[in-house]
Amino acid sequence: MRIALLTSGRFTLVDIARELSALGHDVKLYSMLPPFRTKHFGLPDDCNRWLGLSSYPYYAGVRYLADGPIKDVINTRLLEALDESACAKLEPCDVLIAMSGLGVRALDEARRRYNARIFVERSSVHILAQRAILQRMPGAPADYTTKFRYERDLLSYALSDVITVPSQHAYQSFIEQGHAPEQLFKNPFGVSLEQFAPTRAPAKDARPTILMAGAWSLQKGCDILVEAWRKLPGTRLLHVGPLAGAPVPDDPLFEHIDTVPQSELPGIYAQAHVFALASRQDGLATVQVQALACGLPLVCTTMTGGFDLKPWTNTPEAVRVVPPEDPEALRDALQQALATSAPAGELRDLFGDNRKELSWTASARRYEQRLMRALDEPPRVH
Repeated sequence: MRIALLTSGRFTLVDIARELSALGHDVKLYSMLPPFRTKHFGLPDDCNRWLGLSSYPYYAGVRYLADGPIKDVINTRLLEALDESACAKLEPCDVLIAMSGLGVRALDEARRRYNARIFVERSSVHILAQRAILQRMPGAPADYTTKFRYERDLLSYALSDVITVPSQHAYQSFIEQGHAPEQLFKNPFGVSLEQFAPTRAPAKDARPTILMAGAWSLQKGCDILVEAWRKLPGTRLLHVGPLAGAPVPDDPLFEHIDTVPQSELPGIYAQAHVFALASRQDGLATVQVQALACGLPLVCTTMTGGFDLKPWTNTPEAVRVVPPEDPEALRDALQQALATSAPAGELRDLFGDNRKELSWTASARRYEQRLMRALDEPPRVH
């Protein structure tokens, strides 16, 4: 197949592009990532179609300006510039896969010019469900996304033949918004199995440690995690990632590590007994896949996608799922996970023969099967 992919940054599509290329397809990735960056992630140079020349001034504004009306205007222009550049550079394709809300003109052009099937990659719940969740958060602003941004997301759904989501709760959010099951494709994200290998449990004298990776934010439920952790005296809470607005505890057993290269994460996962994610909303947080691949039992909410990973584990206790915004349930699940964590020094392998299902190759093969099916189906009526 001739497969075009449209994204701004890496997200998941660079990994999918690399694997689809390795499976023998003619892949073109349209993004702001220059060839030296995508080459670092294993994508062949001839697959890269760089859109950065026209979009980088806007990208710099979005990245370095403080939030506010000017930044919203620049972000709007960035999305439009990427869409316009993709239209200008778009080569013949059988399928176009685009991050939701990014391509609108490009989706329409791919169908009009090349009769391509359109896949929209939505890494979270439906945009309207997401807005509703975020607006209920403590101290939430009037709106977490601009009218332009969410209307663009809705338009990309309407233009698609298939919407790809990573988890069951994301899938269900689209059903609740009136989308037909046949328009939806659930495909969990993958992980580098070579990089995230089973680790040995910490030493016997190590303090019981709960690890959370990712942005320290209210979206990730960090306030709920801290409330639950404080009811587990003697345990250490370790966070790795950027600080993103949630209050940071000054407790002596809390430790924060700034963002590190992905290659350093397995060493940090090896320090912990349990991985926790208390998100109010997520599609399928990839840090969960990484942690499980390294052998850490997972305690998460129903809004993280962790439940979708449970069938591949070799023990039911590997993943414990609780409701969001319930510190008591989270505390109980963390306590149980700590009590049943692997003995000191034991190699922690939670997937056994199912481990290969976590790979990016497996995720790309699932994608490949759905793409081929779409080419045999009549296009949706728009």
